[in-house]
Amino acid sequence: MFSSYRPEDVMILLKDITGLVTPLGTTEREAFIQSGVHYSEMLPLEYEPSPKYLSIYEKALHLYAQITADAVGIVSERILQDKGQNTVLVSLARAGTSVGILMKHYIDKKYGTDIAHYTISIIRGKGIDKKAMSFILKRHPPQSIQFVDGWTGKGAIQRQLDAAVLEYPNLNSGLAVLSDPAYVAEKCGTHNDFLIASSCLNSTVSGLLSRTFFRGDIIDPDDFHGAAFYRSLLDKDLTYQFIDTVESHFNFNEAPDLSTDGSGFVRHGVEEVEEICRHFQVSDINLVKPSIGEATRVLLRRIPWKVLVHSKNDEQHLGHLYQLAREKGVDVIEYPLQNYRACSLIQNFVDN
Repeated sequence: MFSSYRPEDVMILLKDITGLVTPLGTTEREAFIQSGVHYSEMLPLEYEPSPKYLSIYEKALHLYAQITADAVGIVSERILQDKGQNTVLVSLARAGTSVGILMKHYIDKKYGTDIAHYTISIIRGKGIDKKAMSFILKRHPPQSIQFVDGWTGKGAIQRQLDAAVLEYPNLNSGLAVLSDPAYVAEKCGTHNDFLIASSCLNSTVSGLLSRTFFRGDIIDPDDFHGAAFYRSLLDKDLTYQFIDTVESHFNFNEAPDLSTDGSGFVRHGVEEVEEICRHFQVSDINLVKPSIGEATRVLLRRIPWKVLVHSKNDEQHLGHLYQLAREKGVDVIEYPLQNYRACSLIQNFVDN
C-alpha cells in the first residue's frame, strides 16, 4: 500500500511512481495538453488550498454529509439487489476510491458482509488498465464486478468503460455513482448535481494519491497504470475525515429516494454540453467540463476561461466555486444550466 488508505478498505492496483515524474505547473501542463500531449503522461502540481477555501470546504463537507450518505445508501442497495452478497467493487481512481470505501463500509455495517474492493485506473483516450482487470478476473467472476465512480460529467468515462469491456465476456460496464446529472450511469444515488465534498480537494481527500499516470518510459507492458504518493502531505490528509463524516450520517433504515430532481426533465448531459459549445463557440468539447465536481477540478488543476453557474447567489451549493474563481481571477457567469449547477470552460490555447 502506498497511500493513506487502510489496506482493509481497498486493494490499490496501481504502480508506485513516486519520485519518477516531476509535476508540472498548471500553465505549462495545459499548453502540453492542448498541443497533443495526453494528460495521463504528466502529473500536475497539487493546488495548495488557502485557509479561506479550506474553511469553505469544511462547511460544504458538513452541509452535504447527509445527502452524500443517503446517496451512498441508495446506490449500495441497488448494487446488492443486482449483484448480491458476492459483489466486487472496482472503483475508478482517484475520485471513485473514497466513494467505493463508503459503499463497502455501508454494506459491511448494515449486512455484515465484507465485500472485496479494488481501485484501478481508466484513462480517457487510453482505456482501462488491462493488467488490473486480469488480476481481478483471475480472482472473481465477471458477473460480480461493479464499477464505481463519484459522479458523471458528460459521460466520457462511461463511454470509455463501454468500449473497454467489449473484450471481457459477461462483464457489465454499468457505472454506480453517487451523482448522475449526465443521466448515463446504470446506478446512482441521485440525478441531482450536488457537491460531493471530496471533489473540492485533490490528493488530500484521495489517500494522498496523484491522479493516474500512463507513459511508456515508466509504465512497462506488465505494469499496472501508475500513481504517485504525496507522503509530504501526511499532516494535511483529510481522507478519513471525509469518509468518517459521511459515514456518521448513514441511515440504515429506509433512505430517501434522491434519484430524480422532480422536474421531469431527462436528457443526456452531452446534449447540454453541445449547446454550451455552440453558445460560447467552443470547438473542442473536451474544453467544457460540466457538473459541480468537474467544474471544481478545472479550477484546481486546469486553466479556466469562464465558470458557468445556474445562479451567482447560490452560496449554499457553490460557495467553494465562487471562492476558487475569486482566487484565480476567473469570471463567473450565470447561464441557464439544466442538468447541472455549474460548468467550467477551459481556455483554448490552440486557437488563440
